[in-house]
Amino acid sequence: MAIDFIHALQSEWLKKKRSLASWLILTGAFFTPAIVIVARLVNHDKLRQLYSTDGFWTLLWRNSWESMAIFFLPMAAVLATSLITQIEYKNNAWKQVHTLPLSPTTIFFSKLAVILLMMVQFFVLFNLGIYLSAVVPYLLIGNVPYPTAHAPLASFLVQNMLYFVDCLPIVAAQYLLSLRFKNFLVPIGFGFLTWVGALAALSWKFGYVIPYSYSMLTYLKDNPAGRAIVPAFDVHWLAIGYFVLFIVVGYGLFVTKAQKG
Repeated sequence: MAIDFIHALQSEWLKKKRSLASWLILTGAFFTPAIVIVARLVNHDKLRQLYSTDGFWTLLWRNSWESMAIFFLPMAAVLATSLITQIEYKNNAWKQVHTLPLSPTTIFFSKLAVILLMMVQFFVLFNLGIYLSAVVPYLLIGNVPYPTAHAPLASFLVQNMLYFVDCLPIVAAQYLLSLRFKNFLVPIGFGFLTWVGALAALSWKFGYVIPYSYSMLTYLKDNPAGRAIVPAFDVHWLAIGYFVLFIVVGYGLFVTKAQKG
């Protein structure tokens, strides 16, 4: 069983290289850092003072995560999941997949594992992009000192883990929908509309019931500034609960589906 899963995972990883999802992950991860680099090069006269501040890394981290937590992370989860699952429908290959000597369980969880690995890749590349957004202006502008401020790496790692948990229910919900509908516009449209609904519900006291809102609430909890009502409890447990629920439902629907493809 373990060997079958490893082989299925390798096969699914090779398939994703031919999809738009790989370019989506790369572009989405580096988009915000690229904007930061351009903005700093344009306003280079203010960089010397900025790079000398004690809170340089914390400020850069928070500024970089604003657009990521609100927009790019939820959209990356929606689009990457939908595009990876759509590979079989686009090539009319589901029947071929089900003729392989693999159980439905192996097929289901190997595809899910590839999506989760892509999200990990997304986080790694984004963190690399944040570092480059600090280093590139330092290298290109002569009078800019290297930031001497302490970087709270342990705190950054914890926050990465929390944001990753936040995106899990989105991945699970999109995976469920993408396996049920051949038309990829259905899961993408649902994901986009639910994300818009989550944005609109940030000021609602029960907005946390929408699982697409958790990365936003995590970002805004330290500085809500009246834009969101952040619950007093830890929404990450809700995220895990939604993830498990959607995976169980999606798995049940997948293995009992009468038409395999």
